[in-house]
Amino acid sequence: MALTGRAALLAALGSLPVGLWDPSWTGILAVNAPLALACACDFALAAPVRRLGLTRSGDTSVRLGETADVTLTVTNPSQRPLRAHLRDAWPPSSWQPGTEVAASRHRVTVPAGERRRVTTRLRPTRRGDRQADRVTIRSSGPLGLFSRQGSHQVPWTVRVLPPFTSRKHLPSKLARLRELDGRTSVLTRGEGTEFDSLREYVPGDDTRSIDWRATARQSAVAVRTWRPERDRHILLVLDTGRTSAGRVGDAPRLDASMDAALLLAALASRAGDRVDLLAYDRRVRALVQGRTAGDVLPSLVNAMATLEPELIETDARGLTAMALRTAPRHSLIVLLTTLDAAPIEEGLLPVLSQLTQRHTVLLASVADPHIARMTTARGNPDAVYEAAAAAQSQTERHRTAEQLRRHGVTVVDATPEELAPALADAYLALKTSGRL
Repeated sequence: MALTGRAALLAALGSLPVGLWDPSWTGILAVNAPLALACACDFALAAPVRRLGLTRSGDTSVRLGETADVTLTVTNPSQRPLRAHLRDAWPPSSWQPGTEVAASRHRVTVPAGERRRVTTRLRPTRRGDRQADRVTIRSSGPLGLFSRQGSHQVPWTVRVLPPFTSRKHLPSKLARLRELDGRTSVLTRGEGTEFDSLREYVPGDDTRSIDWRATARQSAVAVRTWRPERDRHILLVLDTGRTSAGRVGDAPRLDASMDAALLLAALASRAGDRVDLLAYDRRVRALVQGRTAGDVLPSLVNAMATLEPELIETDARGLTAMALRTAPRHSLIVLLTTLDAAPIEEGLLPVLSQLTQRHTVLLASVADPHIARMTTARGNPDAVYEAAAAAQSQTERHRTAEQLRRHGVTVVDATPEELAPALADAYLALKTSGRL
């Protein structure tokens, strides 16, 4: 139960003349008794809140940065019309800052025995599962003086998926893949290491591809065509330890790694390769295996949605053992982790040979563009010191990358915007050279 602002205003306006002309308890009672009677009648005519039926429908998933509509159906089984203010409560990260009040509050009127729908539009600012909180309804009478109030639990969950902003690079990478397969008219046809077929020579073909035995058996010059290997296994390993929590720009490093992994998975599945995912720090956070080409990307997006960086040191030995268990045969293992010297030298390097002996290893790391900008700073002593610190940091990363390359690891070190296409290019280069 609650008094409305209208009742308080009427009480104040009625008490004002009594206080000026005849200040007494009788005067106050003469004003407020009718008001109290009106409030009681208004309360009795207000539709009961506890008997209302509430159900939800609408979106159950949304990409980060997009909007999701969740519809709340309000059923009024009573014999009195419902005039109410409704608050549909969700976690604060379900909306852009400053918009939650307007987005979560609704005014609804439901005639007796009928139902109405109200839609709450969510625009989440973080990945993960967003679960609806209680629905609070304040039902007012026809005079708007007194209201009934109550809350209902109406469960609903909206999963916020990674945005996959690097999807824009997919058409260009697929075009390059078609060139490797020999399905486009270019001078370099069908690069790769698996023999595909014989065809007639055309100007521009590499003369080293001429098959002289086949040419001798027919009247035209025949050349061999090649295609990249298919049905290879790719294991994406996401490091979810403390280094993935470092923020680069407005997002953690983990988000940029996931975006790059999604582009590579989309490209590899189109190339006929099998893609699995392992997220690990000291235990398995996510594992996706055995998905078909059409199902792999939705499965990866769904598994990544709830991943968050863990503020613990990654167990490199456990990660390596789990990767070997997940990929028992020769595979391309893509480690999405850091290039910081300490975690690599103390954690990964001592166990790296276990991976490189059996698998092709590619390490992708997110570089901070602010460090590159700091190296050009000049003008005062503080700026010069910052530039020196940034240059030292870059030198350490380059040294760490060279150490990894000496162990046979392909290293991709790029900013968040450039990491996804750079990783896709590295995959295509490995495919072209036959290292898969």
